[in-house]
Amino acid sequence: MGATLRLLRVEAGLSLRDLAKRIGVSSAYLSRVEHGLDAVPTPARISAIARELDIPPTLLMDVAHRVSPFMASYLEQEPEAGQLFLEIAQRQLNRQQLSRLRQLLNAEFPSRESSRDEPPATLASLLTPERLVLQLSCANLDDALDVAAGRLAPACPGMGAGELAARLRQREEDVSSAVGNGVAVPRVFQTERPALATLVTLARPLQVETPDGLPLRLVVALMGPERGRSSLMQLAHVARLANQGLADQLAGAQHPHEVFQRLQTMEPLG
Repeated sequence: MGATLRLLRVEAGLSLRDLAKRIGVSSAYLSRVEHGLDAVPTPARISAIARELDIPPTLLMDVAHRVSPFMASYLEQEPEAGQLFLEIAQRQLNRQQLSRLRQLLNAEFPSRESSRDEPPATLASLLTPERLVLQLSCANLDDALDVAAGRLAPACPGMGAGELAARLRQREEDVSSAVGNGVAVPRVFQTERPALATLVTLARPLQVETPDGLPLRLVVALMGPERGRSSLMQLAHVARLANQGLADQLAGAQHPHEVFQRLQTMEPLG
């Protein structure tokens, strides 16, 4: 949670002091959270952070593993909702049926966030088979960034792979892209270009500094406009997937279609 929060804050252009002041805490406390030295914030505080970052609170709660307390609070207020959840489970609704149910909810009972609470673009929608690199053997993170830049370059006329790689490395020096669970999410900004991604799985884990001490096994390089709500949501979404075991799910994938199939089971319902 801390590493992801730091990435989101930096990308939003907020200093540690700015965000702390906005949510009514000390910068020392927020620094401890970002460095994993303090407990994960409460759901109320996570909601406050999400509002300042202009992303849906539930997205940040997923990253923080705070969805269950959020739901528990709601069930205390509306006990009958628990029966509805039970009926959904008893009917064993599949992905398509749950998608239809969500569409009904959105039509009949719009979110309080209105249309701004739309889900982020799925990771699968940002990828193409050409931008998947599976089982890469490399000596360090810079090598993986070079490969990712090479796959991003064809979508950036006028900018070579070398410049993209340099930007990724510079960004990495400014703030680590490791979000834990074996995943790093480096970013490169490119105005007037649609958001896209490159995904690299590693044949051998890299021993680099990570927030949870686990070795790096997966790199998801994102490219898109700078400091926009959509880019923050994409970053938080990939961090959520990391918490849900993205590196484990893709570790054995040998072909692009396997990656897309496994992502389909993990991405939010459409």
